[in-house]
Amino acid sequence: MTQNAALSIASQTMLFAAKIAAPILLSAMAVGLVISFFQSVTQIQEMTLTFVPKLLVIGLVIAFAGHWMLGQFTGFVHEVVGELPRLLKTG
Repeated sequence: MTQNAALSIASQTMLFAAKIAAPILLSAMAVGLVISFFQSVTQIQEMTLTFVPKLLVIGLVIAFAGHWMLGQFTGFVHEVVGELPRLLKTG
């Protein structure tokens, strides 16, 4: 395996990880922003007020987008494993 092929696989993996994590991270960030705004308006500084809604929203996102995320992951793994014999021959 050449250095360029290894770097290509590593960069594809990082971009793929960001794509898969984006729905969860963006929803948690949006809920955190709304809750922090609510806390600043009401001056309630309770730690569980931020944790519980984020946990619920992340659970809902996984319930709705989990099938898509798993499909993307298995497709990516099949693609990378399928390319391994070709990459190992060239090195």
